[in-house]
Amino acid sequence: MSQDEQPQIYLISPPDFELSSFSEDLGRVLDARDIACVRLALASHDEGDIARAADTLREVCHQRDVALVIDNHILLAERHGLDGVHLTDGSRSVRKARKQLGADAIVGSFCGVSRHDGMSAGEAGADYVSFGPVGASALVDGEQADFELFQWWSQMIEVPVVAEGALTAALTAKLGPVTDFFGIGTEIWKSDDPAAALAELLAPLD
Repeated sequence: MSQDEQPQIYLISPPDFELSSFSEDLGRVLDARDIACVRLALASHDEGDIARAADTLREVCHQRDVALVIDNHILLAERHGLDGVHLTDGSRSVRKARKQLGADAIVGSFCGVSRHDGMSAGEAGADYVSFGPVGASALVDGEQADFELFQWWSQMIEVPVVAEGALTAALTAKLGPVTDFFGIGTEIWKSDDPAAALAELLAPLD
């Protein structure tokens, strides 16, 4: 990414939400700012819940020409007319997803902090690779994707990269020049006004 280009915004759903209120919140955020993509990242294993969320959020996103991808569920992505899939097992499922969903689908790969896994995912046909968490997170055993990883990637690798996980305004300022996307989720959804929270998080870029 050239230095004068701003990273695009990639929204990640909370792991658990009430569908009608979240879809309204999502619509307001999509109306407030240009968003490149939304990811449905439910923790639930209930296929009915996931399917209902996929259908509802697809309508919200597609009305605004925003792509919607889903965590890991290749079959549900296909069945519910989503734009692709975000894989959380690094490079392992990329070829399978690409083969099943076709050349036009979005196939993304979360690779934690592993440069090697990211390169493997890119070679296997991933449209983007995400690294994280970039901030301090209670969910992970202390490992963070550091500035040097994104700096190296942006200089050496053409596959777009997403910085996600425990973002702060200070981190968006620091990582802005070396990432193509910011993956933003719980940082804003826990706020009463997610659109305002997003604006605050991205203020250093504006």
